[in-house]
Amino acid sequence: MSHTSSTSVGVPPEVEEVFLKFRTCEMSTLARDGSPITWPTMPFWRSGEGRFLITTSIGLPHKAFNIRRDPRVSLLFSNPTASGLTDPPAVLVQGDAEAPDEVETTLEGFEDEMRRALRRQPAGGNYSGNPLMRYLFDWYYMRLMIHVTPRRILWWPGGYLEQAPREAGVDRVG
Repeated sequence: MSHTSSTSVGVPPEVEEVFLKFRTCEMSTLARDGSPITWPTMPFWRSGEGRFLITTSIGLPHKAFNIRRDPRVSLLFSNPTASGLTDPPAVLVQGDAEAPDEVETTLEGFEDEMRRALRRQPAGGNYSGNPLMRYLFDWYYMRLMIHVTPRRILWWPGGYLEQAPREAGVDRVG
């Protein structure tokens, strides 16, 4: 995948590089009582769409349930481990999510992301390549798709959170 700053209108190149190279981010949704709940996730930035794709297993649907109740989410990119980036910014995305009530049972339309996930976590191939494991854990391979469209992006150059963040507003994102 090539990276150009022109692919995502309004997303600064150093921020888009974080979206493309960080392995994980912390995704927060809102529980029924309004309190935030945060999970580590593996986001896939789709620059042409101006939004993220995140999946969750049907065995772990709470993110999707929370989003259907309240679509406001945040994604915090704070840990550059294994990204290959030197002094990247920390990035906070505040956005709106959609979690359709559909279960995806194939990789159709998600092939590139799965290849990238297996390159990043090659040990996962040991499990997904074993027919018995796929059979026993079929629930894990049935996925709910979550799309997050940024409303606001804040970033801290060099990851220095003690500084005031820079901001890309809603009119400049996506």
